[in-house]
Amino acid sequence: MRTLILGGVKSGKSALAEQLAISQDKPVVYIATATAGDGEMAARIAHHRARRPSAWGLIEAPVYLADAIRDAMQGGSMVLVDCLTLWLTNLLISDSNELFEQQRQALLDVLPDLDGDIIFVSNETNMGVTPLGELSRRYCDEAGLLHQALAAQCDRVVLTVAGLPHCLKGRLELA
Repeated sequence: MRTLILGGVKSGKSALAEQLAISQDKPVVYIATATAGDGEMAARIAHHRARRPSAWGLIEAPVYLADAIRDAMQGGSMVLVDCLTLWLTNLLISDSNELFEQQRQALLDVLPDLDGDIIFVSNETNMGVTPLGELSRRYCDEAGLLHQALAAQCDRVVLTVAGLPHCLKGRLELA
């Protein structure tokens, strides 16, 4: 089962992803894409870390996400990737468009061959006004394109709003 969970900031998307991962009764590998560039982000990371079960594995993959997913799938684990838009940001600020294109394509290419369950968490950023800056507009465009490409490959797509999941594709069954 491949699941994409979208939502705004503090919409409940990560908590839903964690609840889904726990409900599968499999070992879980959490792939974190965030980097702690400032104190506020370090606090967010610490909050997520404290909320996760201690038995979960952890791979930090701010750039090479497809490789991390391949590694995490080796043991038949449930893989939870949080969050795609932070990963996208890391690629867009890397000053290498080649790296961006390569890693984006690597992610899309790895999905059909996966033998196991994966949950992607990502911020839905394209429901408001068009940003003023070039990088901000590119970020929103690339996030939208990535979400469309992943949604086409996922069995389930969920939009989380105010802590409430809205299933857009597939079925959502919570224990």
